[in-house]
Amino acid sequence: MLAHQGGWDEILLVAGPILIIAFLLRLAKRRVDRAAAAAAEGLSSDGAERVGEVEGSQALDSDALDRGPDTA
Repeated sequence: MLAHQGGWDEILLVAGPILIIAFLLRLAKRRVDRAAAAAAEGLSSDGAERVGEVEGSQALDSDALDRGPDTA
């Protein structure tokens, strides 16, 4: 159906996925920038002020990602 329509269909097959990926990367970057700005202001993503304790989960220290899961 779309075979050999003067080249425009091949352009869409290449440009379409590139544009979708570019849009998703832009969306992700905006979310990361907003989260970084909120963290810099000391606010969580819902606007609540951070107190130093994390309710409902453990607070992570700087080496938590290096150690992996708890091995108690």
